[in-house]
Amino acid sequence: MDVPAKGNILGRFVPARYILAILGSIGMAIVYGLKVNLSVAMVGMLNHTAIKSIEHHNTEFNSTVSDVECLPAKNDTHGEEADGPFTWSSEVQGIVLSCYFWGYFISQIPGGRIAELFSAKWVMFFSVAINVVCTLLTPVMAELHYLAAVVMRVGEGIGGGVTFPAMHVLLSRWAPPAERSLLSALVYAGTSLGTVASMLLAGLLTATAGWESVFYVMGGLSVLWCGLWVTLVADDPRTQRLISLEEREMIVNSLGRKTASAERKKLPVPWRSVVTSGPFLSILVSHTCSNWGWYMLLIELPFYMKQILKFNMTENAVTTALPFLSLWFFSMALSRTLDWLRAKGSITTTTARKIGTLFASAVPAVCLFCLCFVGCNRSLAVALTTVGVTSIGGMFCGFLSNHIDIAPNFAGTLMAITNTVATIPGIVVPVFVGVLTHGNQTISAWRIIFFVTIALYVIEIVVYTLFGSGEQQAWNDVEENKPDEKPLHDEQKTQV
Repeated sequence: MDVPAKGNILGRFVPARYILAILGSIGMAIVYGLKVNLSVAMVGMLNHTAIKSIEHHNTEFNSTVSDVECLPAKNDTHGEEADGPFTWSSEVQGIVLSCYFWGYFISQIPGGRIAELFSAKWVMFFSVAINVVCTLLTPVMAELHYLAAVVMRVGEGIGGGVTFPAMHVLLSRWAPPAERSLLSALVYAGTSLGTVASMLLAGLLTATAGWESVFYVMGGLSVLWCGLWVTLVADDPRTQRLISLEEREMIVNSLGRKTASAERKKLPVPWRSVVTSGPFLSILVSHTCSNWGWYMLLIELPFYMKQILKFNMTENAVTTALPFLSLWFFSMALSRTLDWLRAKGSITTTTARKIGTLFASAVPAVCLFCLCFVGCNRSLAVALTTVGVTSIGGMFCGFLSNHIDIAPNFAGTLMAITNTVATIPGIVVPVFVGVLTHGNQTISAWRIIFFVTIALYVIEIVVYTLFGSGEQQAWNDVEENKPDEKPLHDEQKTQV
């Protein structure tokens, strides 16, 4: 049932759909910020001197003669930085970092279905709230035992796992087709802004106020978002009280009145059609391969900068965070450009999604290949990682928006499925890196890590280029389908 709009309350300043997108972006930033802050804080939590001594004594691995150990910069005035209290081995570090994805893995499909059937707004609220609580408890739990910290990280993962499905459901009900790339990029690029803010703030707090302050300050600040989300956001335009009549009608008509309403909630998922759909499977493969590179850079880049290139805490925070800021600007510019070209009829939705995905895979693959051979050239390494991370922003208007194109009625469930499988790299990457670098923090060990990532990017490029599609699939409207029904092509869709 439609809720009467109270005039142009939000639209006086910013349209209601952009309020949703902005708060959604901030919510994604909070969840991602609270996820990656441990990667930076852990650099200050660990007793690197003791760990290095223990692992050097216990390991029987001998580095090859060709390995070169980088030296700190000549102008580094920070000297030896204080060690933290924890002597967690590389394997334990990998478990603490990867266990987030245990919770992330199990919550997505249930969370996506709950968002579709009940309320995506409250699913998203739950996501942020549980992350805030677990973050505030992390310092106390870490002091008790690393397994207690693992429990907190699993809790954060459970909350974090439902963010993408919930936001996909909200976008499928709020984003007009002509603005879908832009609004999707705006929401999901919040992950990069959260990464930037978290890495910079976590580095500053760890260096000046101690590692515990990272969790208390960042968790406390995140509470403010919860009140704004509950007050200003609704599940769809028809239940939003703070929206103009004109904006409501524009969104409802552009999406089709049934798509934008609550009627579609009870549609059963056509599982057989989903798992045999070439376009969907291409999204699944692309999402999984891309996430390997994403998590490798997101979680492990601070350790590469610290252990191999010998950046100090402040330099580490800046050099690992700034590429994610440029990623945000790039994703906004690319998504706006692709939407403009689509509106002009210059490219189809399929072409737009493939362009975004190609940027997000080919460019970082080339950058990682070059990074394998720059040695201790810190400036060139930073330049390459900046370009590589920046280009990953293409995924937000590439395969990551594609679920809504092919089946808007099941966008939350489809995102939950692909993001669940794509969580596996998040579990494997920290352990994989921890095993390869145990007592062997060398350029040659990291070269193996980079080559594996490059191979997965190549698989992504080939599969998505061949099978990716921006066309709505016939099984999207399961109640209305006829046996001979064909997918809707881009040129058949109404341009808004």
